[in-house]
Amino acid sequence: MRLVVGLGNPGIRYRLTRHNLGFMVIDTLAERWRIAIGGRRHGTELGVAVLAATRVILAKPQIYMNASGEAVAKLRRLYHLDPSDILVVYDDLDLPLGRVRLRGDGGAGGHNGVASLISVLGKGFPRLRVGIGRPPGDADPVGFVLEPFTAAESATVKEVVGRAAAGVESWVQQGLEATMNLLNRRDTPGS
Repeated sequence: MRLVVGLGNPGIRYRLTRHNLGFMVIDTLAERWRIAIGGRRHGTELGVAVLAATRVILAKPQIYMNASGEAVAKLRRLYHLDPSDILVVYDDLDLPLGRVRLRGDGGAGGHNGVASLISVLGKGFPRLRVGIGRPPGDADPVGFVLEPFTAAESATVKEVVGRAAAGVESWVQQGLEATMNLLNRRDTPGS
């Protein structure tokens, strides 16, 4: 069994913001796999699918991102998962818009949602970082992540969300190392 957690903030106000790229990837996977995301268990909207004979749970915690570790810890206990079976998908200011990077472990890198997960899970869970880039000029990063993407960014966002979703599928079917080799190549379009 695998758990794929998209990080974001609940509510219509945040639906299309940069900080909700994790939710966007989960929604794209649900659409591809023709499953519903809904209901609530431990404060999280869930969907369940089987991909390559592996049961995959898609999760969108419905508490604010900075406390998302609480919901994920409950799901980990419920499904008896090792941290290496939990893939977290989230936005990253340190990657340019259009880039994705998969890591098997690491620190929070200043991301409060990931810091929340580390505080309850420890390290050892893979992370799929989806770039949003830095704000222009001296703009506040906190405000920037809570803004919607611009019209000029929409094609890039659609492409990178699709590539991130394909990366999740590869992680389930091929494993971490093969997917890192696929996604992290410097010559990958959009990277």
